[in-house]
Amino acid sequence: MTATRNRPVLVGVDASAPSLEAVRWAAREASRRDTTLRLLHACVFDDEPPRQHDELLLEHIDRRLGRAAEIARDRAPGVRVETAVRLGLAVDLLLEEAADAALVVLGSHGLGGLRGALVGSVALRVAAEAPCPVVVVPGHQPIRTGPVVAGVDRSESSEHALRFAFDAADAARAPLLVVHAGDDPAERQELEARVASWTGRYPDLEVFTQVVEDRVPERALRHAAPDARLVVVGTRGRGPVAGGVLGSTGNALLAHAPCPVAIVH
Repeated sequence: MTATRNRPVLVGVDASAPSLEAVRWAAREASRRDTTLRLLHACVFDDEPPRQHDELLLEHIDRRLGRAAEIARDRAPGVRVETAVRLGLAVDLLLEEAADAALVVLGSHGLGGLRGALVGSVALRVAAEAPCPVVVVPGHQPIRTGPVVAGVDRSESSEHALRFAFDAADAARAPLLVVHAGDDPAERQELEARVASWTGRYPDLEVFTQVVEDRVPERALRHAAPDARLVVVGTRGRGPVAGGVLGSTGNALLAHAPCPVAIVH
């Protein structure tokens, strides 16, 4: 990840609880990467130029961003924080800024997502289309001390997900559990060989592999480590709906996982 070391960690901020959880998660990640945490709020005005009530709204947004910056510094003292308010749709602005970001972090709901949906529409779109990894954080999450879990198959995106997971586990000083869903005995040997190609680069990292006889990868990942602190997957797998925007596994994890989920392109 050296190519993205100096790029910021970008967070979409609004008033939702998942958004503030995303700020907390991203603050620690930006501090670990020794890079800037960029807090972005997108807004749309009905009038052009903005009227007086719109100016009051901007003042409210500035206070909201100031509070988010305080939360970030409380979680990661010394982290460099910058805030930005931009006019436009959240999806468009986040995807635009993602081109220059090391990582995008979003709450599972908010930023215009549909109320009652399992995961917000903005999170789904950005996770599917951003050119950099995207982490989606659920709201009100407890402190989780389990392993980082990587879901892998034979797709190219799985290799990128595996690299991200090794780096995340090493940084957190947490075990890494690499999971493959299938029922072919030969798959275990193939999985262990793939993992072995990475372990030499992380000599102090505790790594486990598991082949789960379950044709539903999302279910296999959640059952393999119910206390996982982070689940990492690629954008597409080789399942029956691999042509989908994220693939069925990524969509299901974003909707149901109780911990942050990293979607790696």
